Amino acid sequence: MILIGLSTLIILVSVTASGIGLATADQLTEKSLHRLTGIASGLLLSSALLVVLPEGFHMVSRHDGLAYSPLTLGTAVASGFVFMLILEGMGLSHAIHEEHHDHQAGHGHGHVHHPKSGLVMTIGLSVHAVGDGLAIGAATASGETSISILVAFGVLVHRVPAALSLGVFSSHEAVTRKSIWGGLLLFALATPAGAVSAYFVLDNASGSLVGVVLLFSAGTFIYVTTVDTLPSIHNPETGPRSARVVVASAALFAATLLISNAAGFLTHEHGTHDQHDEHDEHDEHDEHDEHD
Repeated sequence: MILIGLSTLIILVSVTASGIGLATADQLTEKSLHRLTGIASGLLLSSALLVVLPEGFHMVSRHDGLAYSPLTLGTAVASGFVFMLILEGMGLSHAIHEEHHDHQAGHGHGHVHHPKSGLVMTIGLSVHAVGDGLAIGAATASGETSISILVAFGVLVHRVPAALSLGVFSSHEAVTRKSIWGGLLLFALATPAGAVSAYFVLDNASGSLVGVVLLFSAGTFIYVTTVDTLPSIHNPETGPRSARVVVASAALFAATLLISNAAGFLTHEHGTHDQHDEHDEHDEHDEHDEHD
């Protein structure tokens, strides 16, 4: 099953990247973390604009036509963006690397120690990770294997700098290794948990509802990429370099998608929701014939 494979891969990458961050906390530089974040943000942005958004609109129009107004669909995207903004306002921050940078300015060796801040950061990133899982679960429920893989790829690439940062940050917390690894494991399992939950909820739902959930997820992706890139782009020292990295990675992913689409690798399949809809149409037709 594609969802099991994607979930397993996400767990492995999250644990590995977190462990590397934990082991190389004193060697990982701010510059390299910025570069990784820029690359991941560009890929996630392309995934949101070129995969998740179009697929969400396609799912809605393919199954229920004009059942939802354009304003409703736009509201779904905006709701995802606002939802992440609210979480940020509640202190469940996503941009852990910004916190890490602030800490570097505080001491000669680069960090301050707040026993509770590590827990807050872990919970914040885990909540955001559940949102990533929502997108993967919805994409899988759509029955489009290629779309599921592309969405998971965007999430997976963006997971690397986040997991590295969490590992680095956790290494300087005044807690036991057992507690640190417990938090890292929570973060690693959050996305698969969200993906599996979303899949089972949406698997028998209407195709249009799956499309709306995808649009909501696109809004969360757009927010995450904005938060990750704007601070460094607005920085006079890192701005030009950060902008180039984001644009280059986004353009590379877009070109890959266009080539894959031209080669026929991204053609839409008749997924489970198509089969459900066709079955419903046949039932309605049979009932109409019996009535006649």
